Amino acid sequence: MNLLESMAIDAAKNLAPVLAQGAALHPVRATRTCGEVLVTLLENYGVDLVFGIPGVHTVELYRGLARSTLRHISPRHEQGAGFMADGYARVTGKPGVCLIITGPGMTNIATAMAQAYADSIPMLVISSVNARRQLGSGNGNLHELSSQRNIFSGITAFSHTLMCVEDLPMVLARAFAVFDSARPRPVHIEIPLDIIVAPADHLSTRISARSSKPCAAGDRIADIAQLLAGAKRPLILAGGGAVSAGRELQQLAEYLQAPTALTINAKGLLPARHPLLLGSTQSSEATRALVCEADVVLAIGTELSETDYDTVFDGGFRIPGQLIRIDIEAAQLARNYPAAKALMSDAKDALLKLMQKFSDTPAPVGGEANWGSARVASLRKELSAGLDDQARMHHRVLELIRDTLPESVFVGDSTQVVYTGNLTFDALAPRTWFNSSTGFGTLGYALPAAIGAKLGREGLPVVCLIGDGGMQFTLPELASAVEAHVPVIVLLWNNLGYGEIKKYMENRDITPIGVDIYTPDFIAIAQGFGCRAHHVSGQKELVAALRAATQVNVPTVIEISEAEWVEQDN
Repeated sequence: MNLLESMAIDAAKNLAPVLAQGAALHPVRATRTCGEVLVTLLENYGVDLVFGIPGVHTVELYRGLARSTLRHISPRHEQGAGFMADGYARVTGKPGVCLIITGPGMTNIATAMAQAYADSIPMLVISSVNARRQLGSGNGNLHELSSQRNIFSGITAFSHTLMCVEDLPMVLARAFAVFDSARPRPVHIEIPLDIIVAPADHLSTRISARSSKPCAAGDRIADIAQLLAGAKRPLILAGGGAVSAGRELQQLAEYLQAPTALTINAKGLLPARHPLLLGSTQSSEATRALVCEADVVLAIGTELSETDYDTVFDGGFRIPGQLIRIDIEAAQLARNYPAAKALMSDAKDALLKLMQKFSDTPAPVGGEANWGSARVASLRKELSAGLDDQARMHHRVLELIRDTLPESVFVGDSTQVVYTGNLTFDALAPRTWFNSSTGFGTLGYALPAAIGAKLGREGLPVVCLIGDGGMQFTLPELASAVEAHVPVIVLLWNNLGYGEIKKYMENRDITPIGVDIYTPDFIAIAQGFGCRAHHVSGQKELVAALRAATQVNVPTVIEISEAEWVEQDN
């Protein structure tokens, strides 16, 4: 026996008493445990996937998985589990579910939870925690935190410690009430080790009645409709909170002839090339000037926050006109910009009721003749003319991907090609363009999130847009995708370092340090993981690689070196 084997046996012996704390009191196999009933409840709530890495503190949560309908995906890092759950939730609208170990597993997933919290993404994180008698003891037990729940309370809708097995159905019902009827954000439920193995046969696995989203009050709708109908220069700002109301938003925009700007998470709510679509250009001088000209602005399902309206960080976005705000969260109605009229409501319900108010009324005729589509066309022409050569190159690559694979879902990282796409690219449908450059703004998001998105929408091509710097954050998740047969397409934009940060430093006369990082051989690494991998330098090669990627059941990494890219093939 070698030293490592001896140490492993000693570690297992030391852990055995910890895992046996509850089992000694509750013979695990005599009845269904709390962990097993949890799996059944998740099935009954319609969960079909869970993401997680088994550990000694979560194995009892896994006891019922093999007999269930749930598919388990094993990432290579808990942060990857969280990003996968995020990507799955964004394309399906259903919560992504993670099973995470105590302590380091939870601190590893924290960044993913924070990104989901910032972007209002439903995520259910179920973790273990030390046995009840050990909570807050400070005795140095395995994976112990002074208060795991308190650490995560700031990046969740709520974080709850299950102190008795009988509370399990109620806490899950509370979590799904958040997902169904409130601003969707992560929920964390931690289960002590002795509770996980507690007998739970007496628990009902019937789910509680599902909640519904808040509906718009009739009198408020009438007031808002009156203000909109009288506007000469109406304008709409729509956010991710309206992602399920694309048809209704388009109907209202066309009725009012209102130019409409979409946040990054709202891309696709108006069809690409729609004559009223301003795109996601709220930080540009031209669009800001247009917003200032509007006499009535309807902001629906949007925070009106910096990462969508002030990406140049100069504080220059203003709304001088009368602002109407519609949001599912009451507190959001009072943040960032004061409203003349505010309504707490689900976006789809509010838009439906507004159109019902207008259904018997002719479209407003008081609007200015050069407003609406005429003003949008002029603005978009101005924006296009102002793009630099690099942005034009990025945009043409994105359009080439969309033209080659028209139904693609684009999942982006914080990288230059994504920043350009946020400004210039118009998605063909909702839930097909999202990235981590908004909200929390993390690196490494795109690869695992794209894996989750592909699992949620298996019939569609999913394209991960990531830079060489961000790729090195979560590169091992390629192995997860190979293992799970997830043929995600990874477009790796290689500019040999943190290019955007380097440019940011140079623009401020700061000598660039720490941005020209070592770049590995991504093609060799990807092939070593079992992926298909290609380096392409022109449009024909890219099209061929994209088409080939749709014919295999493993990931395909397509590397583009920015310095070598040729706009037109010979």
